Amino acid sequence: MYTFIVADNQDLTKAGISFIINSMDLEVSNILSCENKSNLINSLINYPQSIIFLDYTLFDFTSPDELLILKERFKETYWILVSEELSLSFINYVYFKSDVIGIITKQSKNEEFVMAIRSALKKQKYTCSYITNLLLSTKVEQSNNSATDEYKLTPTEKAILKEISIGKTTKEIAAEKYLSFHTVNTHRKNIFRKLGVNNVHEATKYAIRAGIVDLTEYYI
Repeated sequence: MYTFIVADNQDLTKAGISFIINSMDLEVSNILSCENKSNLINSLINYPQSIIFLDYTLFDFTSPDELLILKERFKETYWILVSEELSLSFINYVYFKSDVIGIITKQSKNEEFVMAIRSALKKQKYTCSYITNLLLSTKVEQSNNSATDEYKLTPTEKAILKEISIGKTTKEIAAEKYLSFHTVNTHRKNIFRKLGVNNVHEATKYAIRAGIVDLTEYYI
């Protein structure tokens, strides 16, 4: 009997993954859902042999190493990372640091979700075609890069940083981009963490230096 944990804040994603699992010919004992890291850890304590679908970008992890440490703590788990956007540096780091963490995207076809699950049952690493092509098209070195290295912002994070820099609130950004308040707030936390900043002023200074926003456009 297999236990699955869907660690994601989006109801549609949770429903979709649950549907795919139930459509397979598997002996499933539980399909649990978690909305934050604390809930996830409690579920892992109770079900230490689970297969976990995790949207890393929407969870409150402080670094990729924290994820790898959690995987090491629960040695019998298998993880499938499934997100809309993951930076290339993050993918490289996690991919080469673990043999039992698969990576797919929310845009992956149902068949790739099924392949990811079947690979997980065999404790084999699986990456969807998009991630595989991304890795193959980029010169990647299996280096000992520290997790403290700056991870590049995703296109979505850059767009949200631009809105933050011109003074828009989390609520305003969520309404304009048709996202939930929680999703935008999570992106905001991830941006601050990746940039190593603590407030909007510091984030704005970075955005200007990086050319993400030109404030003169808004104050002519």
